Amino acid sequence: MPITLIVLALSVTLVPLEIGTLALFLTGAALLIVGLGFFQLGVEMSMTPLGQGVGNQLIQRGKLPILLIVSFFMGTIITIAEPDLQVLADQVASIPNQVLIWTVAIGVGVFLAVAALRVQFHIPLAGLLGILYVLLFLLSFFAPSDFVPVAFDSGGVTTGPMTVPFIMAVGVGLSAAKGGKEEANDSFGLVALCSVGPIMMVLLLGIFYSPSNAAYNPVEITPVITTYDVMMQFLHALPDYAKEVLTCLLPVISVFVLFQLITRSYRQRQVLRMAVGFVYTIIGLILFLTGVNVGFAPVGNMFGAGLAGGSFKWALIPIGGAIGYSIVRAEPAVQILNEQVETLTGGAVSRRMMNLSLSIGVSGAVALAMVRVLTGINIYWVLIPGYIVALAMSRFVPPVFVGIAFDSGGVASGPMTSTFLLPLAMGACTAAGGNVVTDAFGVVALVALAPLIAIQLMGLVYLHRSKAIPPTAKTPIDECVIDLEEDAG
Repeated sequence: MPITLIVLALSVTLVPLEIGTLALFLTGAALLIVGLGFFQLGVEMSMTPLGQGVGNQLIQRGKLPILLIVSFFMGTIITIAEPDLQVLADQVASIPNQVLIWTVAIGVGVFLAVAALRVQFHIPLAGLLGILYVLLFLLSFFAPSDFVPVAFDSGGVTTGPMTVPFIMAVGVGLSAAKGGKEEANDSFGLVALCSVGPIMMVLLLGIFYSPSNAAYNPVEITPVITTYDVMMQFLHALPDYAKEVLTCLLPVISVFVLFQLITRSYRQRQVLRMAVGFVYTIIGLILFLTGVNVGFAPVGNMFGAGLAGGSFKWALIPIGGAIGYSIVRAEPAVQILNEQVETLTGGAVSRRMMNLSLSIGVSGAVALAMVRVLTGINIYWVLIPGYIVALAMSRFVPPVFVGIAFDSGGVASGPMTSTFLLPLAMGACTAAGGNVVTDAFGVVALVALAPLIAIQLMGLVYLHRSKAIPPTAKTPIDECVIDLEEDAG
């Protein structure tokens, strides 16, 4: 809603839109809102309990090969159904959609297995992430420059509304079954590691795939005159996206049926509830993808071109900042994360502080991304110092904050980043005469980077405040107890 209101305000001031185009955008926005509501409700009812059940069973079985194989398989098939990834694949002209989707999915599968190993053997997250990001940046120097922003963007969009609830639930299930004093620390960090896999795999794809054409074709919106024309645009696209969604989700549903037949983990009432959740997920995903691809993203692209192509192109920076600020406050997953942090710190770091720090951080990241669009600054000048600061801070904050911070990068770069901010940047870059592949891509990566620093700053605030509390009144973060059943509900 905040993004829709911003577009409406600017459509009558800086970037006038035709009535038909505005009708396409508003219809797409309505479908996106309704679809995402159904989708997130369905994922909560189905994917979250499935993830917890899988994680719990993997530890209880106690066999390392089974743990690795099932983690890889589940991470791969869940990622294929991720809506954010499908939106990104449609916008990367140099790589066929299925090639990019399967490359990213395999990366998530491999690193979900790595994350399960970390929980199994209590490997410190900060040190593991430090090694992996050093390897990522070394690998990026061998990949074509066109692939680097796309690779880091893929790490952000992969951990979207489908994969994040499942992966976090797997983490809760693994750590709960494993038990011990490291349970709270181990339950976070899986999303962070699963964000590394897609980046690494896309960089490797760039080294070995070597496409001859990395050009970008501008988005064209079919002219619409009447409201009937608008309706027909969406109705014609609906069957194609329905087929695509069913193809992606059938493997996930098959795994659920097979898992229940083998383990009998869920009672009849819960099986029925999860089945309804899968129906909601399918309906929501169809509406979401139709609204995004027909009306929302194309108009976002046109909107960016209108801003950057006019005499007020530098207004793109504060407008991008305002959109970034709104996106964080509108993300349901961010609010859930903030509640968890408030609980863990006993109120020393409140939801209000978290909301404010994340909003300011992402707002600054989006504004910086718009500066890149207009000036062509190499993404390395932002990513390398940013990750150096984030990894250095991880040595001074409580371990649980490291996991929360790196997980939140995937949470913050949610559906609105790939469906509106990225098309906006691409349209603006085209109008400004820049290189879309190197200058526009990277906005998701910057949004995913901001929470790493913002939340660890909150961890430092927690340390400072906890030192000011008398020892008898302290509740050490390592002794905080999370009621997993209540959290799952």
